[in-house]
Amino acid sequence: MPHDHTRPIPRIALTPGEPAGIGPDLAVRLLGGVTAAELVLIADRELLIERARGQGITLTPEPYSTNAPRAGRVRVLHIPLNAPVRAGRLDATNASYVLRTLEAGCDGCLGGAFDALVTGPVHKGVINQAGHPFTGHTELLAERCAADPVMMLATPGLRVALVTTHLPLAQVSAAITPQRLERVVRILHRELVQRFGLAGPRILVCGLNPHAGEGGYLGQEEQEVIGPVLERLRAEGLDLVGPLPADTLFTPQQLRRADAVLAMYHDQGLPVLKHMGFGRAVNITLGLPIIRTSVDHGTALDLAGTGRADGGSLQYALETALHLCRNRSHRPTVEPSLVR
Repeated sequence: MPHDHTRPIPRIALTPGEPAGIGPDLAVRLLGGVTAAELVLIADRELLIERARGQGITLTPEPYSTNAPRAGRVRVLHIPLNAPVRAGRLDATNASYVLRTLEAGCDGCLGGAFDALVTGPVHKGVINQAGHPFTGHTELLAERCAADPVMMLATPGLRVALVTTHLPLAQVSAAITPQRLERVVRILHRELVQRFGLAGPRILVCGLNPHAGEGGYLGQEEQEVIGPVLERLRAEGLDLVGPLPADTLFTPQQLRRADAVLAMYHDQGLPVLKHMGFGRAVNITLGLPIIRTSVDHGTALDLAGTGRADGGSLQYALETALHLCRNRSHRPTVEPSLVR
């Protein structure tokens, strides 16, 4: 079970993700930049030293210890690679290594060793190629935590949560059931209040079809599922607007009056958010018993080992994790950079 989070200095775990990608490069660049928490890198120690050396950084990591955390300190929880790594070259042999780092980070949070988990980019294809069924971090953490989470991405000025995540488009409509939609809305509302300190958050809800179904002429989901669920929850006092046409929802005028947007599927809301804040966006998993944030980008194999990858998203994911750790104790009324 998670602990009571009364530790004055948070200890945040970071998994760099795919070892051939940019995750290890970005992780070692955080050295010296973490001042308010202790950071534990869960990775192969020699991999981190090698990637640091390639960027002109001298890394002599302290091994992970359960001693009281110290602000600004970086430790390494060593998880050995299965095979040597060449930057930019995927190797399915190391797929289980990636999963072991994630499991160690998640279990450490569940057991109270870590206060939050920040995850770097993984390569879903190579993990599946190695014979490990894997659709994403969110799904793996859901199973490990025995939870039913909600994916939300955020950048300054916009938060977008998803009703469905990594599904083929042909399966989306059937997956948007009244039960699922109600569960997602309730989790989103609750977490905006509890984790982000927003009183009475306003949520804009997308329709599924063009023009939100055009009164049923372009689809029935808005009339049969989305509208009735929202109406029932509004009667309970939730501030829900919609279902709205997605093509006009993401306008400055609409977003100024919103604390979050709920999109029906992955590519309905995330292209807008990534256009608005790519490199300065974070993936936040709601509905888990742990705090988990992640980068908004992939492994960028062509940039691995070059020192040219942009670390803005990882830095923002770390800052957001730290903010959420503080919220657990202090419950601030506003959230820096993300207030409407």
